[in-house]
Amino acid sequence: MDNQLRYQASSDSASMSAKSPPEGASWRDFITVTKPGIIRSNLIAAFAGYWVASGWDVQYGRLILTLLGTMLVMASACVFNNYFDRDLDMKMERTRERGLPTGRLKPTTVLIYGIGLGIAGLGVLFAFCGVLAGLFGIVGMFVYVVVYTLWLKRTSTWSTSVGAISGAMPPVIGYVAVTGTVDLGAWLLFAMLFLWQPPHFWALGIRRKEEYRAAGFPLLPVVKGTRRTKFQMIPYVALLLPVPVLMYAYDYAGVYYLVVSLALSVGWLYLTLIGFKAKDDEVWAKKSFLFSINYLTLSLIALVLNTIHV
Repeated sequence: MDNQLRYQASSDSASMSAKSPPEGASWRDFITVTKPGIIRSNLIAAFAGYWVASGWDVQYGRLILTLLGTMLVMASACVFNNYFDRDLDMKMERTRERGLPTGRLKPTTVLIYGIGLGIAGLGVLFAFCGVLAGLFGIVGMFVYVVVYTLWLKRTSTWSTSVGAISGAMPPVIGYVAVTGTVDLGAWLLFAMLFLWQPPHFWALGIRRKEEYRAAGFPLLPVVKGTRRTKFQMIPYVALLLPVPVLMYAYDYAGVYYLVVSLALSVGWLYLTLIGFKAKDDEVWAKKSFLFSINYLTLSLIALVLNTIHV
């Protein structure tokens, strides 16, 4: 009887082990490694790009495929980023509990996962959204994975500025999926996302400067200091001011978008300038970081709602 019970317990244990994910890995780990927060914000930008180009005359099937392809490409790039940064992520409090640094996800599994997502995403873009959409997808992946992750992130303070090229690709992909050409509208959407990213990320970098220093990342606040970083934020935020003006002047969006986005740009510039008088840089940086998120979200919503009808 005892042997039978032990055999049954052993069988039950083996059955449970077979059903459980290896070494604590879960579906949440596979989702987290794609950086869903980044994907979510960039999908909004891709949607805005598609909507502006469509002028409310939207082919919803193509829109869904464009968003799907863009999402898969971005997810792939983020997975590769996590794969190559896994050793450095162990040194930062913000990232050390991710699936790769803790060992819940195996590097080989993550690498295959990233390759699969990239092939699927580019396949969708090239097959259903046009050659330009696919090419911009490749550009985004190459800049983020090769230029940013493997090269500049480890060697230069220029990593944030150059890496912003990849973050500006989603609205352009959405736009060219409709137009099949790169015109002023595509460039203005690119400018909005490109100029937004460095001051947004540097605000986070100021807050977590010591973490980045410990991990060995040559981020601008680490190498040049907080005051220099504040100066560097000014031209990026200031150059956002002409974007809504030009979007309105060339009939891509209406006056409501102009007012909302321009007011947000002026507000962000004011917040950036008063940073030089801030008594607590971390408190100021947190305000700037949160304002930047609201800036992008509200500007894109206003742009979609106030796109000029064709």
